[in-house]
Amino acid sequence: MTFSKNLPTDLLAYLGLSVPTTIFHNLEPAELITNSLQNHEGVLTNTGALAVDTGAFTGRAPEDKFFVKDDYTAESINWNDINQPISSEVFKNLKLKMLQFCENKKLYVADVAACADPIYRLNVRVIASTAFHCLFAQNMFIRLNEEEKEIFQPEYTVLCLPEFEANPEVDGTPRKNFAIINLSEKTVIIGGTGYTGEIKKGIFSVLNFLLPKEKDVLSMHCSANVGKQGDTAVFFGLSGTGKTTLSADPDRYLVGDDEHGWSERGIFNFEGGCYAKTINLSKENEPDIWNAIKFGAILENTRFFEGTNEVNYADSSVTPNTRVSYPLHHIPNALEPSIAKHPKHIFFLTCDSFGVLPPISKLTSGQAMFHFISGYTAKVAGTEVGVKEPKSVFSACFGAPFLPLHPAQYAGMLGEKMRKHHVQVWLINTGWTGGPYGEGSRMKIPYTRSMIAAALDGRLGDVAFHAHPVFGVLVPVEVPGVPAEVLDPKNTWANKHAYDLASNKLADMFLTNFEKYRDMASEEIMAGAPQVLEISNS
Repeated sequence: MTFSKNLPTDLLAYLGLSVPTTIFHNLEPAELITNSLQNHEGVLTNTGALAVDTGAFTGRAPEDKFFVKDDYTAESINWNDINQPISSEVFKNLKLKMLQFCENKKLYVADVAACADPIYRLNVRVIASTAFHCLFAQNMFIRLNEEEKEIFQPEYTVLCLPEFEANPEVDGTPRKNFAIINLSEKTVIIGGTGYTGEIKKGIFSVLNFLLPKEKDVLSMHCSANVGKQGDTAVFFGLSGTGKTTLSADPDRYLVGDDEHGWSERGIFNFEGGCYAKTINLSKENEPDIWNAIKFGAILENTRFFEGTNEVNYADSSVTPNTRVSYPLHHIPNALEPSIAKHPKHIFFLTCDSFGVLPPISKLTSGQAMFHFISGYTAKVAGTEVGVKEPKSVFSACFGAPFLPLHPAQYAGMLGEKMRKHHVQVWLINTGWTGGPYGEGSRMKIPYTRSMIAAALDGRLGDVAFHAHPVFGVLVPVEVPGVPAEVLDPKNTWANKHAYDLASNKLADMFLTNFEKYRDMASEEIMAGAPQVLEISNS
């Protein structure tokens, strides 16, 4: 049997793992890349990044993610179609099969950490059958120095075997792929899928349980950055709304692009890297992400221009969910450590494909809580099989797939912190203007950046606002660097009557979705809901 340098023979004994043929422990990124190339897991691009394919799964499979339901979790987790229960017995048997599967195989082990604030640090050991999954873990979590590696003790373990498939008829899973979180055993097992995001989101789900429940820390699906004067901004949003793009601002310091905690001390990044979508990536619109794709970064499911190793970012032939992972130090203005003061501005990002919501609007406290609990964005035709027209998506707290507790717990914590720290909340529509998807056009990124910059530096303080007739949010009449006609969405539509009908339709969707939260909503929150107007159909 062979081992990597300084490897204790009992490294994985706590799992009950029989010793595989070879264990590679805490290899440097360059060593992992070399191993990945030797294993034919990927190839290098012209910028030095490692390009890999994740197999049949090019995104998360939320219908195949489970929490073990036991005495610890039975009364704590908000069980639903997202937080699905599975028995301890199923977990135990699957884990045993995975460990047996590892016998006489080589494994890669990465010791990393989550949470930049040392008070909340969580040590995570990632064990994978492929080198690039461990490189992903090193990119996305916080890397340890040599002293930290010497004294490392894992608090949570992730066992990721993409080639191991469950037998649904025997193992008790719906399909061959699975991601199961056992909070009592402090173990995550992932099989049948090579999508690296399952590792990241598994630990994110763990933190979303532990921090609010046991540490009184609000966990958030958001990006964050800091201005030169130390002013912190937070960006909530679902996938595709611009969290990574808009937080990667060359004029501000990046805290992180996806997952943060908000404690009594301020905010802190859970991660040590970024996991950005790359479809239609351009150097002009997203220079920081473009320049971060170099040696050490991992590109997933992209394709090259024919006959070259230059990536064609417009190619969605494998998936529109092409991605890149890279460590934070690939961003020149990344904050180190990734800890910042309490935010003064929060931006809710939505990609409204109906073209109804203003590109920027100011929210009252009640509106902020209503929109946070709603977590709205929209999918457009063609993004999913069967989607013929824009489809509304409501994901509570802008991160329902990763929230084990009831949304009211996260919303209540956010409301308290907003009031305590006098935070201004803004709604940003990065979606369509001038009409719905298919008729209008996508909001230009430079316009969105200008609007956010104006909000952050106070230039909207003396600007007049008017209330949107349906949603009630306050819309500025002018923003430096942005054409005035873009700011009022109705004015961008050629058919004003069609806009009014679309506004009412979207408002109805919001109200219908919110029915399940009405019983726990205060009068202030319900006052922030949209009001459907009486409109003639003629």
